Amino acid sequence: AARAVGAAAAVGSAQRIPSPAGLAAGSVVLAGIGADDADTAESTVFGADRLERLRRAAGSATRALTKGESAALALPARTAEEAEAVTVGALLGAYRYVQYRSGGDADKGPAALTVLAPKAAAPGVERGTVMAAATAGARDWVNEPPLDLYPESFAAAVTQRAKDLKVKATVLDDRQLAAQGYGGLTGVGRGSERGPRLVKLEYAPRRARAHLALVGKGITFDSGGLSLKPAASMEEMKSDMGGAAAAAQALFAIAELGLPVRVTAWLALAENMPGGGAQRPSDVIRIYGGKTVEVTNTDAEGRLVLADALVAAQEDKPDLIVDIATLTGAQIVALGDRVSGVMGTAEARNRIVLASELSGEQMWPMPFPEEIRAGFDSTVADLKNAGPRAGGMLAAGIFLSEFVADGQQWAHVDIAGPSFNSHSGWGYTPAAGTGVPVRTLVETAAALSRG
Repeated sequence: AARAVGAAAAVGSAQRIPSPAGLAAGSVVLAGIGADDADTAESTVFGADRLERLRRAAGSATRALTKGESAALALPARTAEEAEAVTVGALLGAYRYVQYRSGGDADKGPAALTVLAPKAAAPGVERGTVMAAATAGARDWVNEPPLDLYPESFAAAVTQRAKDLKVKATVLDDRQLAAQGYGGLTGVGRGSERGPRLVKLEYAPRRARAHLALVGKGITFDSGGLSLKPAASMEEMKSDMGGAAAAAQALFAIAELGLPVRVTAWLALAENMPGGGAQRPSDVIRIYGGKTVEVTNTDAEGRLVLADALVAAQEDKPDLIVDIATLTGAQIVALGDRVSGVMGTAEARNRIVLASELSGEQMWPMPFPEEIRAGFDSTVADLKNAGPRAGGMLAAGIFLSEFVADGQQWAHVDIAGPSFNSHSGWGYTPAAGTGVPVRTLVETAAALSRG
């Protein structure tokens, strides 16, 4: 039957045929996983290439299921890691965002999924279920319209989820932020009627082996402020809080998995609007901790709220800080829609890239050329917020490095393209919110727990 329909082994291919006699299912989806010898030293870390092929095969199959169909997944999952990959791919491929649909169940995915795997692989299925749920949670937040998801409501949703998991949550509102000197969040949020928030989440298990701090950019809508974006550039700006969504959901997954790592997440939430109180180009603001910044471009706002949160995160003296942000269009120009750029201290940067190999979320290490820093020199403040256009992704990272103390292990992940898929779905990735890089952050925590 497979030969008759020309079924291929290419990764991501999926063809549906009537069931052979003897199967209860009405049809069978043939999903390509590539050739068995596809793993090479150049393409895999600990078999990671095969795991990603299994994820994409499962996701390609379940993306085609509709109208409440149930499905059983029987891909070659020989180990717990492979069963986890199939589970993640299947559940994420079946993801649908239907909260605002009025047409009933027509666009919903499968009603039930079962991953058939040996008993020894059961822990992988359980872990994969947690990873997929966290990724889907980040997708939901990214997909939610900005009319309903704004700093206060976002903070409330995060706080409620934290309460369910017995994770400590602290929220600073706009008045507290202004009083305590969070000039980045306060300045960016001034143009909106809906004020900024800073959320701190704390997961602190006994005998934690390391302390990981996650800092997420949470601009719930980015109009550009007074440096207004063109209309077409605003269409996807509800996704500008993807970093905060990923940081929160990664911490929740780490807590559910019970990893022996202390994790704090700092979510810098604001809405960047051009209201009457909006900050102006040439204003000077004072970031939390004291450094001053001349605002020359109000559309370079993400780095301002991240600067506040980065300084605050270092007060807890974590072993590693990772900030996650939809920070620059230059990331898409340099690396495309699917590959995130990773910058920072060499050890931290390489740690994140290695974790991404295991998670299947594509990332690439990027440098900090020393000559770019001079582009942030200001005549009136410690630095200005907009640097040279050339190497814009790297420049934004260099700006953030000004708020990271010497000796602090830190990585900056620019997810501007990978966090939101503007094209049709592929593999286990749907159109719109993707949930990148939740799985890489969880893998980073797991690596820290192993020392």
